[in-house]
Amino acid sequence: FASAQPDTPKPPQTEKAEAVIAKAVQVLGGDRYLQVRSQIGRGKFSVIKEGATVSFQTFVDVIVFPDKERTEFKERGTLTVQTNSGGTGWVYDGEQEVVKVQNETQLANFKQGMRTSLDNLLRGAWLGDADLSYIGRRPAALGKRNDAIKLSFKDGFVIEFEFSADDGLPQRSLYKKTTPEGEEVKEEDRFAQFIDIGGIKTPFIIDHVTNGKPSSRINYMTVEFNKTIPDSVFAKPSSPKEAKKEIKL
Repeated sequence: FASAQPDTPKPPQTEKAEAVIAKAVQVLGGDRYLQVRSQIGRGKFSVIKEGATVSFQTFVDVIVFPDKERTEFKERGTLTVQTNSGGTGWVYDGEQEVVKVQNETQLANFKQGMRTSLDNLLRGAWLGDADLSYIGRRPAALGKRNDAIKLSFKDGFVIEFEFSADDGLPQRSLYKKTTPEGEEVKEEDRFAQFIDIGGIKTPFIIDHVTNGKPSSRINYMTVEFNKTIPDSVFAKPSSPKEAKKEIKL
């Protein structure tokens, strides 16, 4: 018999990063958090420019982890729906009353959103696609410090996540993106107002910051976990009329 090969020991920076993730998972609900299969969030989405809110929409966001999502936005009575399932997606444009298949850019944006998702980090959806490492401690607000870790994807995309060194709560994520014009932009999500729902803590405010300036805010009013969500929610509607129908959840 060939002797069993021992597992290659993990680099210390990987083990440290795994410990940071384990601490965060515990503070967010442990096994209850890890066993979340679906999430329905309702709230308000604001676009911010020069420190002022310039547009304001209500939203319903339906997720089946790891890769199905339907988001409905309403602004002044006009409905927009964006839906992704794996590598496919469609959009309903309420202004023009048309249903369109998502283009390459929209599909790439969804993939990027999954890579930068805090939940997909903590639940391990990146395994096999990226390497995890510990960066170190960084100063945070008022004498506090954050543990910083990073995911390095095989195609070169890198995202960093910071967690409070005190209690392990997620604080922010940071990554860079290149615009169609070739300009590099620094993007950041900041997580705040963690609320306990049935033993699972989740951030009710997510502020998005672009090149150091606030650019949008997600403010949840309600979040529900593990409701059964039919596949029909993500199926492409046959007509604009069907796309406008309220989904039953």
